[in-house]
Amino acid sequence: MKNITIDKVAGMNIHYLHYPLDYFLDSMNRMQIKNVELWGASPHYYVEDFTISEAKSIKKKIESRNLKLICFTPEQCIYPINIAAKEPYIRERSTRYFIKCIEAAAEINSPMMLITSGWGYLSESKEEAWKRSRDSLERILQKAGPLGILLALEPLRTDESNLVNNLPALKRMLTEIHSPALKGMIDTIPMALADESIEDYFRALGKDLVHIHFIDGKPRGHLAWGDGILPLEEYVESLNSNNYEGYLTLEITDSGYLLNPEKAVGKSIEKLKKVLGK
Repeated sequence: MKNITIDKVAGMNIHYLHYPLDYFLDSMNRMQIKNVELWGASPHYYVEDFTISEAKSIKKKIESRNLKLICFTPEQCIYPINIAAKEPYIRERSTRYFIKCIEAAAEINSPMMLITSGWGYLSESKEEAWKRSRDSLERILQKAGPLGILLALEPLRTDESNLVNNLPALKRMLTEIHSPALKGMIDTIPMALADESIEDYFRALGKDLVHIHFIDGKPRGHLAWGDGILPLEEYVESLNSNNYEGYLTLEITDSGYLLNPEKAVGKSIEKLKKVLGK
């Protein structure tokens, strides 16, 4: 059964950071993309710069263009955010940040929020950092569950995290926390770097696989489709054979696309249409 169509693709504003948010949303309309994943960062929507009530303006901007917000992804790799930090003040600040992000997600009517595990020092016990990450996630989930926000836990590259950076680690964290509000997701770049496959994720997670960052790479680099070497047709076949019902977000981050972000999206859409169909 062919579940995956172009209507399941979502655009993301991360490589539109040199343009206003309105430009990104209008670009999605021009590209005829129906879904968006909102990267929560300056200058578009960094939650520390907005009150919760001001989030209503973001929601209005999205809805007025008949776009569907499918996920809120607050910035957590660049800013000083680390829920597994050894320093209590960093960990506390990071946890409070994510709690505020959950409140913001609820205000802008996002059903899902992306979160990562943080990282521990390479010179300390990994298990100590793992415990700190797990404890922080459990605290954050106390806010997410009651507000009806599903958290999608994303594995990172090994140079970004020494905790959840592959499928076995993702499965372990989901099992240890065992919350209906915490599920797993794929980013095709860390997946490829870990020599894992979409089939591996479905075997391990089943219906607990709820979201995908779907981009090309060499295998590094979050590239427009057609600019990398990843096996698009194989990925789509796996998604269809496993009846995946979620969305595929174009998380294009390479700096080479910053001057003309729409061109990168257009290239990806044309490539995807040839495989997915309209």
